[in-house]
Amino acid sequence: MVGAMGRSAPSLVAVALAAGAAAGCGGQAGAPLADGCTAGPEGIVAALGSAPGPVLLEDGSPLSRCVSDGTDEGELQTVGTAFSAAAERLRDTAETDPAAALQLGYLVGVTQKGAARTNGVMAELVRRIEIVAGRTSDDASPAARRALQDGLAAGADVG
Repeated sequence: MVGAMGRSAPSLVAVALAAGAAAGCGGQAGAPLADGCTAGPEGIVAALGSAPGPVLLEDGSPLSRCVSDGTDEGELQTVGTAFSAAAERLRDTAETDPAAALQLGYLVGVTQKGAARTNGVMAELVRRIEIVAGRTSDDASPAARRALQDGLAAGADVG
């Protein structure tokens, strides 16, 4: 998806998140970003295959840790871009595939959970992921809508 200024949606999220970091809006200083958080959207989507149970990245880190620990400018960009791209990939099939809808819902819930442990620096990422899921919910089959809600609850609880 391309925005009004010719940038892709994940790029706009990365710019907004980096601007927040530059303004001094970082979260928990000193907590290093887990290696698994830098694996990109492929690693996130692969890990989401274990939803609605615990979703751990290749290095054993929960997805929520990427959001709560991604506080410096580079980390904000990395996490924002990867999570946004993963959400868009899941949305491509979530309208008709309840498994993808569950994974997308889980990603929303886990992003909200991780962002709640920051001082608001990840609010733009949460908003972006929620928008992607909302577009899915509007067009989804009843089974996919239920799966999206189940994933959201699981991500907020387990993630």
